[in-house]
Amino acid sequence: MKITKLGHCCLLIEIRGTRFLTDPGNYTILQNEVKNIDVVLISHEHTDHLHIESLKIVLQNNPKAVVISNSSVGIILEKENIPYKKVAHGENLKINDVSLSGHGEKHALIYKGYEQTENTGYYIDKKLFYPGDAFTEITEKIDILAFPIAAPWLNIQQAMDYVLKIKPRTAIPVHDGGLTKNTGIVKRLPELYFPPANIKYVYLEINKEVEL
Repeated sequence: MKITKLGHCCLLIEIRGTRFLTDPGNYTILQNEVKNIDVVLISHEHTDHLHIESLKIVLQNNPKAVVISNSSVGIILEKENIPYKKVAHGENLKINDVSLSGHGEKHALIYKGYEQTENTGYYIDKKLFYPGDAFTEITEKIDILAFPIAAPWLNIQQAMDYVLKIKPRTAIPVHDGGLTKNTGIVKRLPELYFPPANIKYVYLEINKEVEL
């Protein structure tokens, strides 16, 4: 599995030749340049995860790409005449030889129900879990966890505890586009506490492919 972080929650994930793009939102622009995408996964409708203008560019550059999301996002896509396949909580699909399943139903609480949309996390190839904007727990074994590390709806303690509870082999931080610099405590704490729990912490540099 090869993973390239394009920014915030936008990951390019390649598995045995099948290429997934997650959450092309308005905090990133590198997704507008990517080619040979097979699947675009959208966890929920907030603009830092779904930016319609960018999505249209992605689809222009990748006309064979399939958009996968939930019903809430689907309403927006249908208004824009963008076809999609629904994979929400409890649903699954196979793309080429790569399995995909949806987990979770609600965005983490921001404040008193404010913009608490439908949110779907995606478990890819029975290996990587991308929860979107939630601390969703699944029964399946997670080898790689792309976990949210900074947001209005979380603090660093919650993010740390989530990873330590899941206990993946490898943890990679996402949802950090709102930070001025991707350094400091959000980098130091995981490096300090995850290795003793036998969790490899990989801090992804923008536009640099790594193999996990």
